[in-house]
Amino acid sequence: MPLSELLDRVAEATPAPGGGSSSAVTCALAAGLVEMAAGFGGAELDDSGRRASELRERALSLAARDLTSYEPVLAALRLPSADPERERRIARASADAAQVPFEIAELGAELAQLAERSVSRGSRHLEGDATTAALLAEAACRAAVRLVEINLGGAGEDERLPRARRLADDATSARERALATRSGNGT
Repeated sequence: MPLSELLDRVAEATPAPGGGSSSAVTCALAAGLVEMAAGFGGAELDDSGRRASELRERALSLAARDLTSYEPVLAALRLPSADPERERRIARASADAAQVPFEIAELGAELAQLAERSVSRGSRHLEGDATTAALLAEAACRAAVRLVEINLGGAGEDERLPRARRLADDATSARERALATRSGNGT
């Protein structure tokens, strides 16, 4: 779909596409920039380019999955408040809805690291593109982690929550390293 149509759909007063899909699309943009930077980086970045291509496809798949991942939560919220199953169903649906943003956070963290590698080892002429990829990847990761936190708010001990927070820290570290790289690296 054309970019303007996607943006119109995000802006609509509907539950989806929303933050999860937007984070996934942002990961796909970051991946495309890593691919581009790696393509000019020589053999040393070939693996990064290939991996970024895989992650771009995965991000788009997650953006599509996210379109319906919150529907069970909305259905559970529509149950009458007197329904004895309502709270359990909301908690279960919310925990399930955390999976797609969790996977988006994983992609974002990995992409931030690939972008940092492209900044430090790639062509100085694409440093700005690779740095943009690191910034976008971190933002997508952090946004997805926030969605995980929101969805798991009442889930008690879910192992994804501390892992998601570590992913955000990893993405931030990669972004910081990318920004600390001086211009003039590479060819």
